[in-house]
Amino acid sequence: MSKTLLDKIWDIHVVDRRGDGRDLLYIDRHVVHELHGPHAFQKLDEKGRTVSRPDLTVGVQDHTVITVPGKKRTSAHIEAMRAGARKHGIALVDVDDPEQGIVHVVSPELGIALPGLTLACPDSHASTVGALGTLAFGCGTTELEHILATQVMALQKPKQMRIVFEGTMTQGVEAKDLALHLIRTVGVDAGRGYAVEYAGPVVERMEIEARLTLCNMTIEWGARSSVIAPDEKTFAWCAGRRGAPVGDAWEQAVAWWKTLVTDADAVFDKEVRISCDNIEPQITWGTDPEQVVSISETVPMPGEGTQVEKSRRSLAYMGLEPGQSLVGLPVDRVFIGSCSNSRLSDLRAAAKIAKGRKVAEGVKAIVVPGSSTVKRLAEREGLAAILIEAGFEWRESGCSMCAGANGDVGIAGERCISTTNRNFENRQGRGVRTHLASPAMAVAAALTGKIVDVRELMKAD
Repeated sequence: MSKTLLDKIWDIHVVDRRGDGRDLLYIDRHVVHELHGPHAFQKLDEKGRTVSRPDLTVGVQDHTVITVPGKKRTSAHIEAMRAGARKHGIALVDVDDPEQGIVHVVSPELGIALPGLTLACPDSHASTVGALGTLAFGCGTTELEHILATQVMALQKPKQMRIVFEGTMTQGVEAKDLALHLIRTVGVDAGRGYAVEYAGPVVERMEIEARLTLCNMTIEWGARSSVIAPDEKTFAWCAGRRGAPVGDAWEQAVAWWKTLVTDADAVFDKEVRISCDNIEPQITWGTDPEQVVSISETVPMPGEGTQVEKSRRSLAYMGLEPGQSLVGLPVDRVFIGSCSNSRLSDLRAAAKIAKGRKVAEGVKAIVVPGSSTVKRLAEREGLAAILIEAGFEWRESGCSMCAGANGDVGIAGERCISTTNRNFENRQGRGVRTHLASPAMAVAAALTGKIVDVRELMKAD
């Protein structure tokens, strides 16, 4: 019987089937951050239970970590996470660890996420590591407690959808643009009940960090999990990581990973094909990730039915009018960071455009590397120096303005260009108007003080 990539990973992890039809899926790796971990530890303590496999569980400090250099990096959540990790004997990537960072950046860096494994994380962007062929699930607090205690997760096997990206990406277009274009095309609810496989020649040509960005945005259109078939790029990325196999075990692992591809005649419940030939740099105009336009387009008229009120509310919050061009709109703040776009390749793209230029007067521009490893490499490569010389603030790693749980928020009324994954009302501070875009588009806005087509700056170079 022909199988999809998800079928192959799912089937070998099924422990049993419950009476309600849900499968009990064995979880190979479990990554916990300080925003939700302490509550789950407390629930375990109240019931006299322990972490079933502390050797397969890793704690990460990221959501509430202070990113301003020189400030004490602590919070009640951080202290509670330390206490829980000590009590239950789990490894902790603490704030002073040289590999500290955002959970979805650290997991691939440390080889916690590997092809063919299952992974659970109490964060909706767990699907990020699907870029490596890891089947990952975001989980709620109740699920988190259950996984810690049993190392299994009760799941209804989802329907399956394949998104095939065809054609060629043009200059100035990045993985973030493809993700935003996809969400705009299918809508924010299209993935509900599905697991997604990203495929096609464009995905095959992508480097791993671009694939991580694409998979990161999966939850923004409703799907809980996404995967990309592992290939030679994947194997090269995983080689030498702390958690990766070595010696004969490595050779055996790669041999198995090479079988983790969808069979040629496997059938998906749904397939969507996206041509990348004419996709331009994308930017959101509203307050959810499907309210997107190409940079050459204008803000659309309110939609039909229930979309009318939604559009009107977004327009009012963002201070925009239908038919208005976003190009030329003044910008107050730029944020480059988050689990979507804070890796080394993102900072390279930013520095390439910023080199020899200056941040516009009145713009607060912040760069927050996704991990201490990324920060260290960017400094060694000279990227940090370029960005600092241009006028960007260079911060310590953490979630920062994406979640706003550490005090990194904007001021009411500010217009912010952000490389994060969510543009909800008040997400980056009460009354802050957030436009999602790629790192290149964000840097272009910081340098000019307004929303611009980054391709214009590229032409000047």
